[in-house]
Amino acid sequence: MTHSERRLPHLYAIGQPLFVTFRLYGSLPANRAFPPSNLTSGQAFVAMDRLLDQARSGPMFLRQPEIAQLVMASIDYGVEIGHYQLHSFVIMSNHVHLLITPNVNASQLLCSLKGTTARRANLLLGRTGQQFWQDESYDHLVRGGEEFRRIQRYIENNPVTAGIVASAVNYPYSSAGRPARPPQAASLPH
Repeated sequence: MTHSERRLPHLYAIGQPLFVTFRLYGSLPANRAFPPSNLTSGQAFVAMDRLLDQARSGPMFLRQPEIAQLVMASIDYGVEIGHYQLHSFVIMSNHVHLLITPNVNASQLLCSLKGTTARRANLLLGRTGQQFWQDESYDHLVRGGEEFRRIQRYIENNPVTAGIVASAVNYPYSSAGRPARPPQAASLPH
């Protein structure tokens, strides 16, 4: 198990499911109200995620099909090269949610995924020398089967909750509409 801390604590374990969210640089409004301190970390996460879902300004590069497809291809590539097992994902207009089981150090795989997609997206957008992703990601080790299923539903229903589509399977940048991959038994918590 690996622990690191910047602004947020990060706890990673190879072979244990991990819920990860990363967002575009500058995607949260600067004058936003922070969630009250009496909320659990999960409730505070949901409050911040709703701000991202409801954002009407700030970078929305992931709304562009070619950028969303680039990110989706990079997520799939991480599976192909064995960095992780992918359980679910969604690419929203300004953030990405993943539920994965890392086979390598999660910090390194996220650095690789975000670095590669940032370079390629900035190239497509004609941007140079500009930050694409926010430095730090939110992550949470999944502790059991019910939590795993709850997070998976949360991820795949994010476009429905945000009012983008009526049914999760109609959103093109999500695992909800994809044929299910058979999970490896060791990756799913009981």
